[in-house]
Amino acid sequence: MSIQTNSIQGGEFLIRETAAQDVFIPEEFTEEQKMMAQACQDFIETELNPRVEEIDSMKHPELVPSLFKKAGELGLLGISVPEQYGGLGMSFNTSMLIADIIGASGSFSTTYGAHTGIGTLPILYYGTEAQKQKYLPKLATGEWAACYCLTEPDAGSDANSGKTKATLSADGSHYLINGQKMWISNAGFADLFIVFAKIQDDKNLSAFLVEKTFGGISMNEEEKKLGIKGSSTRQVFFNDCPVPVENMLSDRGNGFKIAVNILNIGRVKLGAGVLGGARTVTTQCIKYSTERKQFGVSINTFGAIKSKLAEMATRIYVTESLCYRAGQDIEDRMGALAEQGLSDAEAKLKAMEQFAIECAIAKVHGSEVLDYIVDQGVQIYGGMGYSAEAPMERAYRDARISRIYEGTNEINRMLMVGMVLKRAMKGEINLFEPAMAVASELMSVPSFESVDSSVPFAVEKDLIHKLKKVFLMVGGKAAMALQDRIEDEQEIMMHLADVMIEIYAAESAVLRTEKLISLRGEAACASQIAMSKIYLYGAIDKIEAAAKEAILAFAQGDEQKVLLMGLKRYTKQDPINTKVLRRQVADFMISEGKYPF
Repeated sequence: MSIQTNSIQGGEFLIRETAAQDVFIPEEFTEEQKMMAQACQDFIETELNPRVEEIDSMKHPELVPSLFKKAGELGLLGISVPEQYGGLGMSFNTSMLIADIIGASGSFSTTYGAHTGIGTLPILYYGTEAQKQKYLPKLATGEWAACYCLTEPDAGSDANSGKTKATLSADGSHYLINGQKMWISNAGFADLFIVFAKIQDDKNLSAFLVEKTFGGISMNEEEKKLGIKGSSTRQVFFNDCPVPVENMLSDRGNGFKIAVNILNIGRVKLGAGVLGGARTVTTQCIKYSTERKQFGVSINTFGAIKSKLAEMATRIYVTESLCYRAGQDIEDRMGALAEQGLSDAEAKLKAMEQFAIECAIAKVHGSEVLDYIVDQGVQIYGGMGYSAEAPMERAYRDARISRIYEGTNEINRMLMVGMVLKRAMKGEINLFEPAMAVASELMSVPSFESVDSSVPFAVEKDLIHKLKKVFLMVGGKAAMALQDRIEDEQEIMMHLADVMIEIYAAESAVLRTEKLISLRGEAACASQIAMSKIYLYGAIDKIEAAAKEAILAFAQGDEQKVLLMGLKRYTKQDPINTKVLRRQVADFMISEGKYPF
């Protein structure tokens, strides 16, 4: 795909209109990418699904490491690793696609994600050439497994407050690491530990590449977890663990920056990583609701069940749309920065940093969609949904971690709003000028110009344009009223985040469907049109509720009245019959016997 020189910057979706032809949609994946996805799907079906009980029992400690090595042999662990280091060197959106497919593998998806993401990418992006040559080929092939040691008992969301220490030896040849890490995925069979520690009284962490054979490493037993039971999770203790000085990753004090940037990648990958599981659960529910008879008919003939199935599909469709839109925007930015002369690693890191807002949106939206879908799955299965003999019980438990790791959803909501406001203050996003224009518009007579409803999605895009004005109106006024105190007003930040998330999600779905119509024609996209309208209709209600809560939290008197009137103006929509649209979507899925989009 060619690089667009005027391509959108991170966070600019709030103030810029995006043309449908400028977004990437999953229907555009190449044959090569589809073949890689199929290889991943085959691996899940032949190697993982038959052993799911055995994996979760953890009775055979050698099982997961052996499956991990098989994934390496298939090339699945080296998607993002360049060919010169033993990987496949495929595109960023391809790595998103594989994260998506592997998401259907439950516990193994955590094993996979921890290794290929936070276990490998810090070396790829921050390592010296010698470090890359030494470690990446082993990690890309599965010869070695990696884990990422950041979290401590007293340092979770506030990762930089970690107490693990690295002390330089008297002869200056190595550091001695002392400290405790917890919730470390893959620790039980990892060969390489990426460890974050502070040197002396440094303000920021430094990062180290620690081989298991260095010594001074011990662990607790495997954690007993609510879900993802088949993934190794342990506490790791470092007791005078000697690490050669050349095994410091990047510069001293750069560890916190590494952690933040790598987590950005993890967030957008997690957004995609829920999709495989969400689709699997939805397909299982379609099949079960066809087989399950009550009152003499399949339960999916009932409107209540159809409504659930359609809503599940709608939310998956939207998550797909926003994740792959963000993934391609990141990839395009990587290419543009490389063309400007940045090194491959610098270009990738800078692109991730620029789209950190969209990465956080993907993580929050995706994880909450997955939670919704597994919850509805249990409900559709009824009593069987609560039985460990049926698939919903494991899916329900496994899904819950997604809202916690890669930064809790609360932290991510605060981050996305904080980043938008900081970028606006620095002049990187021209947010305040449009916000002032909206404030002036509130004092003017409303325009009653009609939108040409014969143009596909003209009405919906006009609604999304007005929803962006809601964020500019409420966010702009909140920033002015609260100034430096806004980040302490976490409830307001959370409400503003919900407005942002719903705008990006609804717009992504509409743009995807608009592009699909241009490729396939309107008649072939009836379900996609229905899902886009269903989601937007609900998003407007969510945005109105969140914005109202925010307004009531900081505005008073006449200002409050003006803002509430503006909110009513910008969220006004003609009613649609969502029952009919949901039945249309559900009937198509039931006829296909799966999630078919």
